[in-house]
Amino acid sequence: MFKKFCKAIKETIVEEYKFIILLLALYIVFTWPVNYYIVIGGGISDIDSRIEIVDGYDSKGSFNISYVTELEGRVATYLLSYVMPDWKRVNMDDYKYDESENIEDIEFRSDLDLKSANSTAVKLAYQLAGKQYKETNVQIYITSILENFDTNLQIQDQLLSINDQSFSSVEEYRTYLQTFNNGEEVSVKVLRNGKEKVVTSKLSKLQDRIVLGVTLEKVSDYEVKPDINIQFRPEESGPSGGLITTLDIYDKLTEEDLTHGLKIAGTGTIDEEGNVGEIGEVKYKLLGAVSEDADVFLVPKGENYKTCMKVQKEKDLKIQIIGVATLEEAIEALEALES
Repeated sequence: MFKKFCKAIKETIVEEYKFIILLLALYIVFTWPVNYYIVIGGGISDIDSRIEIVDGYDSKGSFNISYVTELEGRVATYLLSYVMPDWKRVNMDDYKYDESENIEDIEFRSDLDLKSANSTAVKLAYQLAGKQYKETNVQIYITSILENFDTNLQIQDQLLSINDQSFSSVEEYRTYLQTFNNGEEVSVKVLRNGKEKVVTSKLSKLQDRIVLGVTLEKVSDYEVKPDINIQFRPEESGPSGGLITTLDIYDKLTEEDLTHGLKIAGTGTIDEEGNVGEIGEVKYKLLGAVSEDADVFLVPKGENYKTCMKVQKEKDLKIQIIGVATLEEAIEALEALES
């Protein structure tokens, strides 16, 4: 019986080999990776489960981070993006600062953006709520290498010192560099792959400033009272949840319920001065908030806000859109809401 089965399979392959080869070729072609990812929509995620504060206040409503849904770039999804409404092709090179970067560098930068945004959110929320906080650890990382700069530094290096001088902020390093001249070399100590390493780097002049030829990003740890625990999912990254994360922490630290029982969604970066920065793919984040019945959508003022108002008019969206430039503006706007 087994021999007859094998014989039948062999005969089928011989008879249909051209068709089988065609199917294999089509499979390989349509699943071949391309240097794009495809944005197909958006959604929101309740942030409450990610943030725990000891004896924190509860809210009747919720704060929700807006996100975009992406498909891996393949020939098939790439071609479909030309015919599917609202599918958008995004070139991976748009996320590179230099041609030498790879996917690991991009992912590192995105993960670090989330950590930095969360540490900034903790500082701002506790500061504004009048709660105790103390910076206990500062780590400064190299997140990109600027084009045409002569340096031995690498993305993912943790900056420890320059000429044996160490500082606790990016701005302090930038100020220190102004004491040197264009073309001078400095000795830079970094932590690379878990080991300390000293490399030389030539300084250059850029827009009347002496620079190291890299971008730096700071992540801080804070000792706070009451205690806080922030736990994002492994697949989550990027800085665009900074505003909503800060608002949720602040809401848990203060007695007034900023949500007023509403489902509040939003997006926007946050810096250490409380300024709200613009983000990408805001149209998809707005549509995702609408699809999940959010009542309010917080968005950075400027082009992001203009885009959202245009989409709302075109699609007759039933959601309240609020543009904000600072954290305090966002809090004031939420305090004025009615449930």
